[in-house]
Amino acid sequence: MNRFAYLTTGLAIKAVSGLSKASIQLHGTENIPKGSIIFTVNHFTRIETMILPSFIHKIIGGIPVWSLADDTLFKGGFKTYLDHVGAISTRDPDRDRLMAKTLLKGDAAWIIFPEGRMVKNKKIMDKGRFVILGESGKHRPHTGAATLALRTEFYRRRMAKIVHSSPDEARRLMSLFEIDALPPVSAQRTYIVPVNITYYPLRAHENVLSKLAATLVEDLDHRALEELMTEGSMLLSGVDVDIRFGPPIDAGAYLDHWAVSRDIAQPGYASFDDPLPSARVLKKAAVRLMERYMTAIYEMTTVNHDHLAASILRHMPFRRIHIDDLKRRLFLATQLDLKTAGISFHKSFETDQVHLLTDDCYRKLSDFLAVVLEKMVLSREGSYLVKNTSSFAQVFNFHQIRIDNPVAVMANEVEPLGPLQRGIRRIAFSPAFWIKRRTAAHLLRKAEENYVQDYGTYFMEGESKPMEVGMPYLVRGRGAKIGVLLIHGYMSAPAEMADLAGYLGDRGITVYVPRLKGHGTAPEDLALRTYSDWLDAIDAGFAVIRCLCRRVVVGGFSTGAALALDLVSRSEGVQGVFAVCPPRRLHDPSLKKNLAVDFWNLMVKKVRGTSYREKEFIPNTPENPHISYRKNPVSGIREIERLMERLDAKLPDIHPPALVIHSHRDPVARPEESKRIFDLIGSEQKTYVLFNFERHGILSGPGAHIVHRVIGDFIRDLVSRAPR
Repeated sequence: MNRFAYLTTGLAIKAVSGLSKASIQLHGTENIPKGSIIFTVNHFTRIETMILPSFIHKIIGGIPVWSLADDTLFKGGFKTYLDHVGAISTRDPDRDRLMAKTLLKGDAAWIIFPEGRMVKNKKIMDKGRFVILGESGKHRPHTGAATLALRTEFYRRRMAKIVHSSPDEARRLMSLFEIDALPPVSAQRTYIVPVNITYYPLRAHENVLSKLAATLVEDLDHRALEELMTEGSMLLSGVDVDIRFGPPIDAGAYLDHWAVSRDIAQPGYASFDDPLPSARVLKKAAVRLMERYMTAIYEMTTVNHDHLAASILRHMPFRRIHIDDLKRRLFLATQLDLKTAGISFHKSFETDQVHLLTDDCYRKLSDFLAVVLEKMVLSREGSYLVKNTSSFAQVFNFHQIRIDNPVAVMANEVEPLGPLQRGIRRIAFSPAFWIKRRTAAHLLRKAEENYVQDYGTYFMEGESKPMEVGMPYLVRGRGAKIGVLLIHGYMSAPAEMADLAGYLGDRGITVYVPRLKGHGTAPEDLALRTYSDWLDAIDAGFAVIRCLCRRVVVGGFSTGAALALDLVSRSEGVQGVFAVCPPRRLHDPSLKKNLAVDFWNLMVKKVRGTSYREKEFIPNTPENPHISYRKNPVSGIREIERLMERLDAKLPDIHPPALVIHSHRDPVARPEESKRIFDLIGSEQKTYVLFNFERHGILSGPGAHIVHRVIGDFIRDLVSRAPR
């Protein structure tokens, strides 16, 4: 082992990291034991052969990390590099003795890739068994790591066993393995630590490295070009690399057989290369051990959105699927409860996945579809995707598959995860109407459970309202022709929209009223929320109503109106939108005071430090005291300001028919501001209605029935104009 090579490799990795956008996450490092360790690792790119030794070297306290590499890699300058960093060729005649010696003495840990060469297609299962589909055909994973671990532990036990009965043989073995003292060696154990490396996203395209190589090297072969395109894209375009270390496997447990114990204790000379009488038993033990660590390696695959989408397409029994249907299936796949099965998920699963059903703001499905459409795995016909069945049945060139059919590679990678595959198959085979029902039911149940949990957490005697005030609710209409998403205002709750919801429900319209996070509980809850939390709530509500009804209208009151406009500006499938008393600037004197208090808090905190307790709330006098809070959190108004600051730029993106309603003498939101909102809306069909009221809350109280009628007529006209 050349320590200088290790140091320079570390510097090289740091230099590459400065150019790379790759993000490497280590998991399960606490599983790495003290002792003699063989790390068995899945092999997809050359990247892991470069970076993994350096990471493990640091984790295990500076012990050298050697690796067993395919003999075809030992050519030219790369051979010199591999020699320096402790890589041994699979055809080195002294390979086994050297590996056993370093493991017995604890001089080095080893990295072995049991798949052999890189598995570019990630096809490692065949009829329920581990079978590698490589460029030369099918083969079982190599048992080399298992054999090495068993052989090392065999000689560790043999030397300890015969030290008194055959001292000459014990000394000979100690000399063979260059062991000075036996007790430290006997006290150690040999472990195999399975390691999984998962890359996300997997995208292959031309990049700086591939272009440079094509320029400098004449007749660059397709294999090298493919590797530069795939692995260069990972480094330069950004990829998440999850490296997971599994629980260690004690190799000694596989030596508990009478025939092996007899050979361990056999006195007299036995050559390192001579076959043992228990060879057949050891061979079977090596296969069992191999199966165990291969299972562990693939059970640690970090499941991501690409895996789920690719698996759904593979199992889907029909050729055509509506994009919205695929969105729902992917969403349901992200909700599978598989953590108890030990399945790991990408960090992006930690956030709410409802974005998959609406605007796909993180582009999880959009980027996946861009790849599959480019590779012609799917084609698009309007709002439908059509599966090219040959892409899932055709055998692709081993060295080109990462470029030509990455979807197959994605699906292959999670094929060994049985619980995941069973869940995906159920989702893929279910009819579209059932998928809609299940999605809506899941979202409705989750909204209610979240509210009950929040209410229990933040309930305050004398401050919190009855639970039914904040409970989200669904009003079932007659049929599924049209549905309305109603969004309540700031410091209020879903009960605020009850009169309008009841009016629309009486006319056969399905209505869903979600709860904005922080509302219907206590002001202390609202103080912790952001407008992004509110957007998540209305996105989930929008997904519910889209599952239940063919056409959807979105409407809201006050801040809820602003949220409705924001939703429509970034979503498809909206028939119309109405906004009642939408704010554009803060004009209520109490709200201005709130912002002044917020500014004061920031200034005092800078002077006095974080120990100063902020003036977090100011009194509020609500129009509906049985629903709304009596305290207004400073942080909440700051979130309203942020919402309104971004709204103007979005209004031109609203194209469905729009209705804006306001009160002539509104004390909170000025009508001239709502008129400005109306002017900025991009819809060709839009209407502005001004009522002569002296209050902000015009959806309840005297004259509210007139407002209800205007909204009802607006929705009725939308239905009549809609194509049948």
